[in-house]
Amino acid sequence: MIKEDLITLLTLVFMGLGLISFITGFIVLLTRVLGKGITQIAKETQKVVQKGITEEIASIIGNASVLIDSLNQMVTTAAGIGVFLMVLGVLLMAGSFALFLRF
Repeated sequence: MIKEDLITLLTLVFMGLGLISFITGFIVLLTRVLGKGITQIAKETQKVVQKGITEEIASIIGNASVLIDSLNQMVTTAAGIGVFLMVLGVLLMAGSFALFLRF
């Protein structure tokens, strides 16, 4: 009887951890990748680039292009972390479900 209780407890813990990981990844995707702050910064950077082009100021364009590259890298990194957490959550939940069905 104790073996079944232990396996049931283990599967519930792993199911909970998987669910928490999945929800955390989803929240990371929603807040970091689709956040209003990043899109606002990108819009302002585009305005600076346009101003630099019209006024022929090379340093403004160079700094703005570095900022755009940094924003793209930040979004890509946040998306990667979010997707990783979601995949990890699904794997934990699937593994705990398989363990529960096996015993």
